[in-house]
Amino acid sequence: MPTQTNRRDWLKQNSLAALALGFALPSMANEEGLLRSFGAAEGFINLGSNENPYGISPKAKEALLGMLTEAHRYQFNVASLQGFTKQLSSYYQVGADQVLITAGSGDSLQMLARHFSKGNLVTAAPTFATLPNTAKKIGTKVIEIPLTVDKIHDLPAMLRAINSETQLVYICNPANPSSTIIPPGVLENFCIEASKKAMVVIDEAYIDFLNTPDNRSMIGLTHQNPNIIVVRTFSKIHAMAGLRVGFIAGHPTTINLLDENYFRNSQITVSNLTMAAAAASMKDEAHRESCKQKNAAARQYTFTALKEMNIKCIPSYTNFLFFPLGKYPGDFAQDMFKKNVILRSNNYADGKWARVSVGTMDEMKQFIGIMKADWKA
Repeated sequence: MPTQTNRRDWLKQNSLAALALGFALPSMANEEGLLRSFGAAEGFINLGSNENPYGISPKAKEALLGMLTEAHRYQFNVASLQGFTKQLSSYYQVGADQVLITAGSGDSLQMLARHFSKGNLVTAAPTFATLPNTAKKIGTKVIEIPLTVDKIHDLPAMLRAINSETQLVYICNPANPSSTIIPPGVLENFCIEASKKAMVVIDEAYIDFLNTPDNRSMIGLTHQNPNIIVVRTFSKIHAMAGLRVGFIAGHPTTINLLDENYFRNSQITVSNLTMAAAAASMKDEAHRESCKQKNAAARQYTFTALKEMNIKCIPSYTNFLFFPLGKYPGDFAQDMFKKNVILRSNNYADGKWARVSVGTMDEMKQFIGIMKADWKA
């Protein structure tokens, strides 16, 4: 074991070696699974996974602890959990027959890619990779439409790309990694038109960071339209990324078809503790609002600081920021890792870009301090 004086170098060397062997900091979805607390004792800050740094609701913690006495039971044997689907559907104003509980939205997206695999998939590029990458792995043709120059979904181009073989259209809104949004009215019109030809999936993982009127969900469209699906998660504003709970909302006939196929056992993968915590979290609006406000303040601070450095960061509506690296000469994510910051960077058709999650104000001040000291482009 290394001595205290060289623990930091030892940690960096071994961590970088591990990354070189099988991990990739360009991964925008953290497939390598680096922990937020990774290297915290050594001064690291993890700004790579778009997590909520403020933790779960106190009410959720209380509910989670209370459910420990039922941890030995399956959820269908716990009386207090029998109303969870009804609670969830009531909160999101859909029928109980319009939702399927899943282990986070990642589980939903992978299963949707497998279910709708007989035709092609139309999506944006770049976008959140779980659904399109799963589709590619199983042999589905993926038609990727570049974002506009402002890093917004090019909806007219996506509509034109839909053809007779298109089975699925995927939109992440607010968008990951670009942090932009599609106005609700514009997105609604797109959903209605695209759903005439294919199933449309709207991933609303980050919608709770938006203010009115931008935070209008597309869930309302699922009441009458069987070709629109909305995916939600408790991983972001609810800060439950490690507890793994989310859901799919859709028309009752669509939900029934999904349940009969890949989604039959999805709900059993969500633990008793998770369901209890999620039910309690829905009742704690004050905690969510506090997280939202703190995120907005730290995000604005970081955006302004980057702008002062002549870094043209994309205006963000999420809990992360996306900015171009210009002529940065090396691997930005790896270089920042050496300076105790975990974030993401990647090469796209229009150059190198980075995505940094919004942590606490103190974490963002530390990040900006490092940027100001060492930035080169």
